[in-house]
Amino acid sequence: MPDNYFARYLPLLIHFIVAGVLASAIVFLSWLIGYRKPTRAKLSAYECGMTPVGDTRGRFSVKFYLVAMLFILFDVEAIFLYPWAVILRQLKMFGFWEMVVYIGIVLVGFFYVWKKGVLDWGAVRSRPREVGEV
Repeated sequence: MPDNYFARYLPLLIHFIVAGVLASAIVFLSWLIGYRKPTRAKLSAYECGMTPVGDTRGRFSVKFYLVAMLFILFDVEAIFLYPWAVILRQLKMFGFWEMVVYIGIVLVGFFYVWKKGVLDWGAVRSRPREVGEV
């Protein structure tokens, strides 16, 4: 074992250098011998065949982000069911009742979100009327 502290990291440094050189070589060779035939369609902004309409910096509804966050939240909570299902026989009734409580908490959160109207995409809420407004 070498006495120099940094000498122990030499294999890691060599690994990073080899990986960088290899990645650069692959990208360069792909660019060098790759088949390129530019056409008007390939050089356009979109290749989907549809003419772009409107501004590309359009705003998304806040409901989109709320539903995305809720999907991630409930997805992660659903992932906790898999390890529980694998060891359910070892946990016996204690594990069963613990998961009943867990699913109950998740369902309470789900019904709260549902009642708040976060999942209602089609519902249009009218603004509250001001005093004196007809």
